[in-house]
Amino acid sequence: MGLLKRIFGICETKPPSDAGCWRYSGGKIEIQLERAAELSNRGGAIRLEGRELPERVLILNGDDGNFHAFKNKCTHMGRRIDPVDGHGAVQCCSLSKSTFNYTGEMISGPAKGPLTSFKVESEDGKLIILLE
Repeated sequence: MGLLKRIFGICETKPPSDAGCWRYSGGKIEIQLERAAELSNRGGAIRLEGRELPERVLILNGDDGNFHAFKNKCTHMGRRIDPVDGHGAVQCCSLSKSTFNYTGEMISGPAKGPLTSFKVESEDGKLIILLE
């Protein structure tokens, strides 16, 4: 990530290219994996915002082969987070580079605590992220 992007806190992770691949209802997000191409490979990620979501959410297909979901807000300055390819981690998009493992525990940086992670379930070609 470039220096200017870090100064302005611009994350690399984009919303899904198919905006219709997900929906939010009753405290859970459902993602149709066949429509979320960004999640088809390890290291792939999408960020979800808006549509009545109570939180910004980062979903990634981790280096460990599992799906992970986090409140997309660093505990240092409130900026968004991005996956760190090949490291089993996510990192704040700001200059501080606070880094967290897939359970949300801080590995390094000035963040004030762990990230909020959400339970992820998989069934019938869908990911279900439980926000409550």
